[in-house]
Amino acid sequence: MATFTSTLPDDLLNVLAEKAKALSIPKNKLIEKALRIYLDQLNRAAYVKSYKLLAEDTDILKIAEEGMEDYMMDLDV
Repeated sequence: MATFTSTLPDDLLNVLAEKAKALSIPKNKLIEKALRIYLDQLNRAAYVKSYKLLAEDTDILKIAEEGMEDYMMDLDV
């Protein structure tokens, strides 16, 4: 595992220390979990943004509709 060194504001470090103590986990584990959650939320936000852009793309909508027509015909068989 790699070592990472950073500086954080004192107030954030104090809250981190309090929460880590209350949860009985090391501060680095709390930072790791929080960072993983945050990065996952960033990925989810990127997916939402890309799907919203796709929803406005008429070419993509036409392709999807054509695919649904083929699917519906396969179901009718």
